[in-house]
Amino acid sequence: MKKNNLLKVSELNIKLANTSPNNTLLNNVSFDISKNQIVGLVGESGSGKSLTALSILRLLNSKIYNTSGKIIFNNKNILELNLDEVQRIRGKEIAMIFQEPMSALNPTMTIGNQLIEICNRHLDLNHNEIIKRIHDLIIKVKLDNIKNLLKKFPHEISGGQKQRVMITMALLCNPSLLIADEPTTALDVPVQKEILQLIKDLQKSENLSVLFISHDLSIVRKIADKVVILKSGEIIEQGSNSTLFNNPKNPYTKALLSIKPSKTIRLKELPTIEKILNKNFKNEIIAPKTRFKKLNKIYSKPPLLKISNINKNYISKLGVFSKQDSFKALKKINLELYQGETLGLVGESGCGKTTLAKTILQIEKAHSGTIIYKGEDITQLSKRDLKQYRKDVQLIFQDPYSSLNPKLNVCETIIEPIKYHKILTNKRALIKRATQLLIDVGLSADFLYRYPHELSGGQRQRIGIARAISLNPKIIICDEAVSALDVSVQAQVLNLLNKLKDHYNFTYIFISHDLSVVKHMCDNIIVMNRGKIEESGDPDKIFASPKKKYTKKLIDAIL
Repeated sequence: MKKNNLLKVSELNIKLANTSPNNTLLNNVSFDISKNQIVGLVGESGSGKSLTALSILRLLNSKIYNTSGKIIFNNKNILELNLDEVQRIRGKEIAMIFQEPMSALNPTMTIGNQLIEICNRHLDLNHNEIIKRIHDLIIKVKLDNIKNLLKKFPHEISGGQKQRVMITMALLCNPSLLIADEPTTALDVPVQKEILQLIKDLQKSENLSVLFISHDLSIVRKIADKVVILKSGEIIEQGSNSTLFNNPKNPYTKALLSIKPSKTIRLKELPTIEKILNKNFKNEIIAPKTRFKKLNKIYSKPPLLKISNINKNYISKLGVFSKQDSFKALKKINLELYQGETLGLVGESGCGKTTLAKTILQIEKAHSGTIIYKGEDITQLSKRDLKQYRKDVQLIFQDPYSSLNPKLNVCETIIEPIKYHKILTNKRALIKRATQLLIDVGLSADFLYRYPHELSGGQRQRIGIARAISLNPKIIICDEAVSALDVSVQAQVLNLLNKLKDHYNFTYIFISHDLSVVKHMCDNIIVMNRGKIEESGDPDKIFASPKKKYTKKLIDAIL
């Protein structure tokens, strides 16, 4: 081990503890991290990134996983240490920031108590010293502007703030190695940028080494000194940031680098890794004249849905004897949605995108204003008419993991809305319809009787799409429908959505915080900020020349 190395992973192998021949999950993984260095570990879902991180912390169940090789940290092989020695390292010398801060934080404990608990476990400090340590770090992670932060529960702060709390928690014990597992995946683009800068600043001020795990090379490019590319449990390429990004050797690395939607040109179809590796694939650019002709056709007809002066307030009590507090979630929203259009709703968390979607679906009721669909104000519909309306307006959820019922197989999931609306009742006809829908979303009849836990993230999202289109809706609301997916799977799902739109003449409301994705998908976009429409218009024009500072901030934050 080199003198400057803090961690050296050498010929790490992880196998499932069973006798099946295809039980290798990691195969001869070797890399090192120097002191005060940021190493980016990049790969798609299932490539072995998180397994590598968990093995460094010895968090893998030895009854399920067989681990061999060496993980040398501060000249000790972690794989040979006893449990007490490993527990002294965890949290104190090696800390981890998890991907999803909401599930990583305890919802029943205040933030202050969770931070104090970490200090009590690992640090020999009195209460006043602990509080001082916490306050010093809160200033460093820029959370000092939140009043009574330590008395708040996790649900009372935003996603970006939760992630900063997780970073504070990880740094409390002055670790020498920080493992950041997809720390920005679920965050808005501007917040992503802030968190990346924060990790970089803390790395310098706290003399940290960082293992930064991500599926997004554009993020890793901004932060890492060295990059390791992982595919199917094996390292296929590694090198310095400049070498790997400017002169990648492996075709897979080259494919990963070129997969993000373009900021400048419009492609008919997004490249996927499989297509790029197929040398016959050519990007087909949509000519401005072709796009203009298509938009003219869409906007020459009356709107399918018209929203006028929608206002939505949330009322909350601050305490048992306190006055009611009113929060304006939507303020005088006006928009028109046309048949065959893809309308993008863009903005940071809390701007009102999802509230507007819920209002359109009538899950939430507006306090004032009208929503006209096919000549009727849907805010005044009876329960019976509302049921018919909801058949016409369907939703694709953000999280493909929590949006599927784990007790229902794929066939039952897809046919559930068909049975509810009594479109088909015959069992054979229902199975036939489910099979056709699977084919429509790029799967096969082999998936009919599988359960959600047997599917990948991309396959689950395809099932969610199949369920949404099962009723032949007129409007589909895609609420952050690809934000939880890898860039390669994201490209596949976006291509699928466009293909289905062309085939069935769907109309989409596409909600996202990723402007590069919105620009690729949408005919028109609406930028929302604090419940109001900040700016709207053609994505190409807004990207080229944003009128508002807020829109410019969103565009500048694209990595």
